[in-house]
Amino acid sequence: MAKPNYSFEKRQREIAKKKKQDAKAAKKQAAKDAANPTSEDSETAPSDGE
Repeated sequence: MAKPNYSFEKRQREIAKKKKQDAKAAKKQAAKDAANPTSEDSETAPSDGE
């Protein structure tokens, strides 16, 4: 009988955990951007004629 490869299982858990954290961070960032919309184009637009 083959022995289990615990290192592989641990790595897979770490990858899943990191993926979940990244998804959560992206969701948080999207919510933050939606709550505070900033229009950088209007702030940096040059004045016409002045």
